[in-house]
Formats: sequence, C-alpha cells, structure tokens
Amino acid sequence: MESNNQQQQQHQELVESKPDPLSISQLNISSSSPLPQVNMAEELLKSHRHSLSPNDGLPSKETWGESLDVVDVDFTDPNYDTIEGNGHSDPTSFDADLCEYKKKATIIVEEYFSTNDVVSVANELKELGMAEYRYYFVKKLVSMAMDRHDKEKEMAAFLLSTLYADVIDPPEVYRGFNKLVTSADDLSVDIPDAVDVLAVFVARAIVDDILPPAFLKKQMNLLPDDSKGVEVLRKAEKSYLAAPLHAEVVEKRWGGADNWTAEDVKGRINELLKEYVMSGDKKEAFRCIKGLKVPFFHHEIVKRALIMAMERRKAQEKLLELLKEATEVGLINSTQVTKGFSRIIDLIEDLSLDIPEARSVLQCFISKAASEGWLCASSLKTLSTDSGEKLLENSKANVFKDKVKSIVREYFLSGDALEVVHCLETELGACSSQLRAIFVKYLITLAMDRKKREKEMACVLLSSLDFPAKDVRKAFSMLIESADDTALDNPVVVEDLAMFLARAVVDEVLAPRDLDELLSQPGSSVGEKVIQTAKTLLKARLSGERILRCWGGGGVETNSPGCTASEVKEKIQVLLEEYVSGGDLGEACRCVKELGMPFFHHEVVKKSVVRIIEEQEKKERVWKLLKVCFESGLVTIYQMTKGFKRVGESVEDLCLDVPDAAEKFKSCVERAKVEGFLDESFAVEEEGWSSSAAT
Repeated sequence: MESNNQQQQQHQELVESKPDPLSISQLNISSSSPLPQVNMAEELLKSHRHSLSPNDGLPSKETWGESLDVVDVDFTDPNYDTIEGNGHSDPTSFDADLCEYKKKATIIVEEYFSTNDVVSVANELKELGMAEYRYYFVKKLVSMAMDRHDKEKEMAAFLLSTLYADVIDPPEVYRGFNKLVTSADDLSVDIPDAVDVLAVFVARAIVDDILPPAFLKKQMNLLPDDSKGVEVLRKAEKSYLAAPLHAEVVEKRWGGADNWTAEDVKGRINELLKEYVMSGDKKEAFRCIKGLKVPFFHHEIVKRALIMAMERRKAQEKLLELLKEATEVGLINSTQVTKGFSRIIDLIEDLSLDIPEARSVLQCFISKAASEGWLCASSLKTLSTDSGEKLLENSKANVFKDKVKSIVREYFLSGDALEVVHCLETELGACSSQLRAIFVKYLITLAMDRKKREKEMACVLLSSLDFPAKDVRKAFSMLIESADDTALDNPVVVEDLAMFLARAVVDEVLAPRDLDELLSQPGSSVGEKVIQTAKTLLKARLSGERILRCWGGGGVETNSPGCTASEVKEKIQVLLEEYVSGGDLGEACRCVKELGMPFFHHEVVKKSVVRIIEEQEKKERVWKLLKVCFESGLVTIYQMTKGFKRVGESVEDLCLDVPDAAEKFKSCVERAKVEGFLDESFAVEEEGWSSSAAT
C-alpha cells in the first residue's frame, strides 16, 4: 500500500514538473530525480511525441524566443533578482521553495475543509508569501476537493471566488486551471468521474467571473485532441455553459441544505440590502455585512447594491450612501468597490435589456462616487460606449492622425511640450477619449523608431499631458494588439514597448493593476510577452530608478540625466530642513514634485516621520506637509503606507538614539489614521522592538 502511494506521489511530482505552456521560461528538470525506470522511459516517449505535435501547448522558439534575455537587463547586477522576478537566483532554490510551498499549501487546504474559515486561509496565504506559486494552491485545492464530497467541492469553488484578485492574482488562477486541465489524464486514474467534476469546476469559475470564457478555446488549441483535458473543456462548454439557466444550474450543482454556499451568501446580501432600503438603518446593515465574515466577497455587495439602485430609483440615494459610508469606515475596502463597479461594467449589455437607461445611470453613479472620493474611476475598465459614439467620425479621426504625426515630429525637434499641449487643446476640445488614445499610440509608435532621446521625450510628454488613465490604457491596448505587425518592421518591439509600459507605471500614468487588465484582454503571443516583460522589469529591485534612467532621463519634471538614490535622499533631507526653518509649504511641495521620482516619495514620508519621532523642532509643520502632500495627490496612499512601513522596519535602530521610539511611532500611526492619510488596516509590526528598547 505504501509503495503504491509513493509511486503515485512520484508520478504526481513528475506532472507538476512538466513545462507550463503559460510561463515564459521553462523549468529545468533534474535528471537525477528518483523515478522508476519504466516511468522515466514512458515520460521520455511522451516528451518526444509532444515535441512533434503542433498542438501540445508548448511554446516554440519562433513564438516565444528562447528566454527573456532579449530584455536589456544586466543579470550580474546585484540589484536584479531574477528573470522571473521570483527572488530566486538558481533552479535549486526555486525547486526547494516550491517543494516547501506545496507542503504548506496542502496543510492550509486540509485545515480549510475542516474549519470552513475563509479569512484564516486568506491570512495564511498572505503570511506564506511567494505569490508566484499560488497557482499551485489553486490546483491543490481543486484536485483535493475533486476526490471529496459535494460540501468540499462547494467550499473550494466558494474560496476561489472570494480570494480572486485580492489574495490570488488573476494570472495565477488562470495558470492553476491550466495545470488542472493539462493533468486531467492523471487525475482520471484515481478519480473515475474526474472529467465531469473538473468540467463543473471550470464552468463554475467562468460563471463566478474568475476565469475568462476564452480559456476554453485557448486551452483546446493547446492540448492534444485525444486528451482528457479536451474532454473536460468540451463538457464544460456544451453540457454546462450552453444549457438554459446555466449559471443557476452550475452554482447549485454542489449546494446542500447544510452548506453555506456562494449562492447562500448572495441571498443573504440581497436580504440585507432589501431590509436596509425598507428601514434605512445603516448600523444594522453594517452589522449584517460584518456578520457575513467574507471580506473578500464584498464586491458582490457593491454589485448587487448598484443593480438594486438602477432598478429602484427611489432607493438610489440610500444605497449609494450605504456604499459610501461603508467605504469611508473601512468596512468595504477600495479594491472591493472597484471590483464591484467593474463587474457591473462587464454586465452592462445584459442589464440594458431590462433597464434601457442602465448605461447612463451607471455613468452617473461612477461620476458621483469618484467626485465624493470613495471610488478611483481611473482604475475601472472602460465603459463601452453607445453604438452612436462607437461610430466616431472616421474622417475626423483620419485627419487627426495626420495632425498627430506632424505635432509629434515638431516636438521631437523643438522639445516644446507647452506647444504640444496648446495644439492638443485646439484639436481635441471636449471630444471623446478615442482621439486621446490615438495621440498616445502614435506618440509611442513614432518614438520607438527613433533614438533614446526621443523615447525619453515621449515619456516626459506623456506624463505632463495628464490624460485619464483609461485613455492611456486604451492606447497601450491598441499598441499591444498590433505588436505582431510592428515586430515585422521593428525586431526589438517587445523590449521597447515593455519599457514604455513599465515607465508609464513608474511615472504613475498607469496603475500596476492596469497591466493585469491588459493581460486579461485577448491578444497575440507577442503582446502577452510585452506585458510579461514589463511586469518582470517592475519586479526587479530598484526597478523604478533603473526604468526611469533607461533612456537617460531624470524623471517627469526634468530632461537631465537622473540622480542616484543617495543624491535624492540628500535632496529630500535638504528640502525638509528648509521647509521646517522657512515654513513655505508651497515651495516644499514644488521641491517634492521636482524630484521627478514619484516612486521614491516614500522616502519623503519616512524622513518626515523619523524627524517627528526624534522630536526635532516644529513637528506640526511636518505633519502639515504630509497631510497636504497626500490630499493634493502628490504622495499616493501606496507611497504613504510604504514610508510608514520603512520607519517601522527601522524602529530597532531608532531605539538606540530615542529609547521610546516604538511608542512614538505607534502614536504617529494612530494620528496618521485619524488625519486620513493612512489606511485603518495598517498594522504596526512589533517584533524585536521590546528587546531593543530594553537594551
């Protein structure tokens, strides 16, 4: 019995080690793996057959390139982690970490099936870290549930839906299901009904919006026609997703009377919203939301509240007020709010069938929420326009394209950004975002055919134009869609376009989540490689400074070569001292902006908090600077949080000079939360402080 279990475990490990068709670089499998000779020979034959098959799902050199070494990165640089950005310098370390992650993931899944505690799983995954391995958690969770009762299957589906995007990134969920479908043949050996059960999991993931419908077709093209994986995908598509009322059928497939399923949670959300509309009791509504104990599923509350507000005009104000206050008190976090609005945008076509004015009403909701400060509209997916606007005057667009080329060429000669702004104000006026996206596309396209000087100028101009993020995202989407054609004329399009994309994130023209949004859209192999390369560049240590200086730039505000990190730190120290002595708040903010390194603003926060802890003169002035920088958008919530974290990491050293530094830092954190520029969820780490203070 034990020998059978060992052989089964070895066979499973071999399946795990197969090259991943979604990954950019393939893992090296050690030839010294303790596998039986028969299995080794069998796998070698399979590998040989796969290498000859055009549909085996393995990327060819022509498609992907041999590796990511096409990127202009110095691999000997100690500041650079790895090509995958995983923090591993060699395959041995990678394998050891993955092995350790597998053990812990199995324990977490076992405990979850015993306790049904979603929040505990989320916290354990966050503490475990190693986000790049979470695809394995997805695979392990589903494969273990497949061999259990309906209760565990429903629990697994519900857990994936609640952790999606907040704890487990969308690409990792996609990759996990890819692994499951690929290993369907092996799963069928131990689980007789594996094809049907896995088909339900795939269908459920699509119904729950955690897996794109395109997954089915894409994976069918990658797998051999006679594989169990293809059977799974066909069954999911034809038997479940094509059936009438398929969503309801799939969601209730494993729902038992004694289980708290995803459908149960949705029902409870509906009830609490109806009761709130009737009574108007916010406290009771908040109590019910807390009682659900599913913080990672709060996007469903946002979604259903917005739909109810569309259907019941008289209740609109009440429901929007509930969402606003729930966000302000931290009951529903901003990520969940954004996800809820994004899901409504995805459903807007279907909603318009029952609510004809749904699109315009949703646009009003977005504008109201953004103006009141509880929704970041730039993080939302683009709300598709009416057919009338889709038919944007083609003649006007074509004329504008010609003018864009002229404007950009003149800018490359003169370097006069103000003239560009003036020309665009004249040409654009208050027209649709389509023309702004066209301008960005042509700006980058023309810059890619030129030298580093023009590329840097294009980045500086893009940052200074202050276009909405959705328009810039749309432009990059257009560039990525045409990357295959561009590659015919520009062999280094992947490196160039990836660097422009990474630079846009560093300059805060785009948000990091926009990369996932671009990756989720249908695209070419070259386009996917562009996004993955950009993400790799951003994961490297000191990535911001390196990307900023790639083309010899010094940041958004300057055209001179960039400063080193130590030089910037010195400038920050000087501007703080000048501000504290002179008190000119406007001048201090201008100096922070002119640093031209928004990704480094956490250093401003860190040095300010350290100055407050050390009780240097005029602390209130420093607090005022932090508050104004945050409220004006000069320092983002991410940079503010990172700055406080950096101080927390150095409290041990501060205690050497200021014995009560730990207590003072706690006070600073509490005050920052009260002032509103630090999130309520920020936690103070106290490990090692007490011993340092005692010393």
